[in-house]
Amino acid sequence: MFTYQVEPRFSESDALGHINNTVVPVWFEQGRTPIFALFNPDLALDGWNLILKKMDVDFVAQIYLFSPVEVRTSLRAVGNTSMTIHQEVWQKDKLVAQGDCVMVHFDYKQQCKAEIPPEVREKLLAHLS
Repeated sequence: MFTYQVEPRFSESDALGHINNTVVPVWFEQGRTPIFALFNPDLALDGWNLILKKMDVDFVAQIYLFSPVEVRTSLRAVGNTSMTIHQEVWQKDKLVAQGDCVMVHFDYKQQCKAEIPPEVREKLLAHLS
């Protein structure tokens, strides 16, 4: 599992002092960075080879301003060309949001999905939960 801490910013809150629901997918994207690095160690955009196929978010509880959160990222499944990633947001030891996404290994030159290289697959499988 990969984790990172976020201090919610004032600009991410709504009029009720809650974190806006558009913020969690952004946090999730940042939480996937270690997985991106397995495919692209230097994270160079000219060699990018992943696309987001699908994402869902379940808002479990309210998320508040002025209280740090932890984003947890794990792999649920690894296929030939894609993977399912599970993510959670925790605040004050409570699950407040969770979601899954499917990312596809993609060849931008050929404009088609591509098989995950064996050396990357091995690294991914080491993080399967």
